[in-house]
Amino acid sequence: MSVLSDIAELVQKGKAQEVADLVSQALDEGVDAKQILDEGLLKGMGELGVRFKNNEVFVPEVLIAARALNKGTETLKARLVDLDVKPVGKVVLATVAGDLHDIGKNLVKLMLEGAGFEVVDLGTDVAADRIVAAVNEYSPDVVALSALLTTTMAAQGDAIKALEAAGVRDKVKVIVGGAPITEAFAKEIGADGYSEDASGAAETAKSLIC
Repeated sequence: MSVLSDIAELVQKGKAQEVADLVSQALDEGVDAKQILDEGLLKGMGELGVRFKNNEVFVPEVLIAARALNKGTETLKARLVDLDVKPVGKVVLATVAGDLHDIGKNLVKLMLEGAGFEVVDLGTDVAADRIVAAVNEYSPDVVALSALLTTTMAAQGDAIKALEAAGVRDKVKVIVGGAPITEAFAKEIGADGYSEDASGAAETAKSLIC
C-alpha cells in the first residue's frame, strides 16, 4: 500500500510533521491502525536500523528518525489504545554500575522501541540490586545491559549473578553489549544473547522471545 511505504520512507528521512499528516490520512482512508504501526512506522525505523548497522547512516539520522517515529505514534495513540495493541515485549535497559556512558544505551533504546518493544530505561551507573528490583516491578521479557569500559564489564556478570541469587534469572532473557564486550565474554558470564551494535540488540531481543 503506497501510503504505508510513504510513511516508512518519511520516518527514515526524519520528516516528523509529514509522517503525522500521512498517518492521519491513512486513518481517514480506513487503513488499520496496527497496519500503519507495523508496516509504516516500525518498518521504516527497522529499515533505518539496518542501514545504521551497515554504516550507511549515522547517529544524527537515527535521532531525527526517532522523533518522526514518535510523532507518528502519538497520532496513532488513541486508535491503538482502542485496539488494545500490545508491544512485542518489554525490556529493562541499563548501563551497569560504575559506567556513566549513555549514548550507546540510548541508541539501543531507540532501536528497541522502533522494533515495537516497551522499554524501561534505568539510566546509567545502575547497581545490580536496582536491576533485580526492576525485574520484580516491571516483569520484563528481556534485561539489556550495556558497558562501555573494560573496568565495568564485570558488572554485567554481577548483575546476572544478582538475578540468579534473587531467584528471577529464569524469568528473563539477558542480553549484553558495549565496546569491550565480545560474544565469548557474554557466554562466559551466562548471558542469553550479545550484540555488537544497537540495531543488532533489537534483533537479538526479538529472537529470544519470539
